[in-house]
Amino acid sequence: MEKHLEVIPAVLSKTREDMMRRISLVSPYVKTIHIDMMDGRFVPNTTLSTDETVKALDPKKKYIFHWMVEMPEKEIPKLGVLAKKSLHLVHAEVLGRERWDVLKKLVVPLGIAVNPETSLAGIEEYIDETDEFLVMAVHPGFSNQKYIPDVENRIRELRRRKPHANIEVDGGVGPETAGRAAAAGANRLAAASAIFGAGNVRKAIMEIKKAAEGGHHACSKK
Repeated sequence: MEKHLEVIPAVLSKTREDMMRRISLVSPYVKTIHIDMMDGRFVPNTTLSTDETVKALDPKKKYIFHWMVEMPEKEIPKLGVLAKKSLHLVHAEVLGRERWDVLKKLVVPLGIAVNPETSLAGIEEYIDETDEFLVMAVHPGFSNQKYIPDVENRIRELRRRKPHANIEVDGGVGPETAGRAAAAGANRLAAASAIFGAGNVRKAIMEIKKAAEGGHHACSKK
């Protein structure tokens, strides 16, 4: 695996002020920020609305939007110019051919997120139409959950089938789990609690990256 390894802070916010605060904390140390978007229907939680999210974001920065919503095609256009400049990850569990085709016309790049219980068979129809994937290592909706090791099998299979893809893992990622996820084939490590719950944000990011680099090195030698 030759993909660039990246630690990406994941921001789950209910207010504009909190989102801006979190982004300001990590901006000096990372190139990309992962923004969680929730509608209270696909998952039992809500985040800052799409309209308010736009007001909180610096359009010069690089974002990955993780759409934990039932109708991403309705929300993505609300981002305006950010829609075309960002990566969008939509959940396999809400996809059908018609929705996927509509989304592909709206934004590129477009990627697929899968819940822990969703097998790759659930995205077979789309797997060759994108090189951007997100494997959830927790059940989506809330921060500070425990990492589910079983998802590593899915990461390995996805890496085998898509050797040049970007594979992000999200949920329970920290210094104790980042190496495992990277060894399985993930090259993007999204972390929330392990970063924002730490006293020193820069140190937390460095510790996760160091742990991931060990696993990444092992994966690259396979």
